[in-house]
Amino acid sequence: MKLDVVGRSLIRVDGLSKVTGKAIYPQDIYMEGMLYGKTLRSTKPHAYFKLDITEALKIDGVVKILTAEDVPGHNSHGVLFKDHEVLCNKKVRRVGDPMAFVVAESEKIGDEALKAIKVEYEELEALFDPSEAMKETAPQIHEGNSNIVYHYKLRKGNIEEAFKECHVLVENEYFVPMVDHAFLQPEAGIAYMEEDGTVVVAVATQYPHFDQIEVAEALGIPTERIKIINPAVGGAFGGREDITMQIHLAMAAKITGKPVKAIYSREESFEAHSKRHSVKMKYKTGATKEGKLLAMEATLIGDTGAYASWAINVMRKSGVHATGPYEIPNVKVDSYSIYTNNPFAGAMRGFGAAQVPIAYEQQMDMLAEKLNIDPVTFRLKNIFRVGSETATGQLLDESVPLDRCIEEVEKNMNFIERFKGGVAQ
Repeated sequence: MKLDVVGRSLIRVDGLSKVTGKAIYPQDIYMEGMLYGKTLRSTKPHAYFKLDITEALKIDGVVKILTAEDVPGHNSHGVLFKDHEVLCNKKVRRVGDPMAFVVAESEKIGDEALKAIKVEYEELEALFDPSEAMKETAPQIHEGNSNIVYHYKLRKGNIEEAFKECHVLVENEYFVPMVDHAFLQPEAGIAYMEEDGTVVVAVATQYPHFDQIEVAEALGIPTERIKIINPAVGGAFGGREDITMQIHLAMAAKITGKPVKAIYSREESFEAHSKRHSVKMKYKTGATKEGKLLAMEATLIGDTGAYASWAINVMRKSGVHATGPYEIPNVKVDSYSIYTNNPFAGAMRGFGAAQVPIAYEQQMDMLAEKLNIDPVTFRLKNIFRVGSETATGQLLDESVPLDRCIEEVEKNMNFIERFKGGVAQ
């Protein structure tokens, strides 16, 4: 492997085709005699439901309406836990859950059929606050006795004794909301059958190898009979790691024997794919009068919404990064992933490390202000350097140029003078 790309201006492999408009995205693919798929989605966040598709099936041009009863293999999927249903069977857990997939001769007919499907809901108490969902008395969103998906614990030193020795303490609560990836190209794809019975799905995805497994499990056929083709991808940022329409298209093509295509609108795209985790963060941080960090306690509550996706990985990373790039000898971190009835959360750039700086950096600024120290000097007293030990016990023995970065920023921004004595001048 050559590591000679840093500092060089290289032409992207797919750059020319994208800027000239020659790149083929899934919605650009047309096949003779293809049908169109439309997804019926829940309008309730937590409910039992019944479907009546009788009138929709009578519409001229409606070829098939797939429900949970039509899933030939496992009616489940998910990157860590198989807690999604391909098509919900009896219960929906969020607005946007897929309940049926209409296959029709045109998109217009498909939309007409969606309106003709009768849905009877029996609403259940919905949970939108992860703190409420954590309680033992909270309604259960999935089968089991807790909505807590994961609890990561990080312990170092003696947090209680260390806080007693601190000259200054700062305690605050922070909140960062869910964020959508908003990639430019909404989900689209087409599936068709090859002569030997292989099911082919052409879809913009980040996980073609994993999609192959999940489609095979849902269809109940070997993976070697599933082919995933990845055309041009119009942005992803983690939002295409969880499967969305792949299984629906594959089922429709296999059952009808014809190519089936689906394109989500921007609105449906927002409902279909994962979000960045919202996180509630409660921080307590203490330092000596000389400005050295001595202790930090943090509780992080991540909202994974109706499904787990990458909840464990994301909130573990939030917990590991909760102390930021700072040497702190006494640390206590509890990081949770919690089921709610909100849109489900999953991968997004930073994978849990993007949320916690909102909290720990404001803690640094407020400690500096209490100590009458400018924020740059305070940070330089506490940042990781070669030889530092992280809260997880990792020894940093090379390549820790954070001091150089901060010093370059200071040269251009003059924070020391502008925040002399810890406050803006």
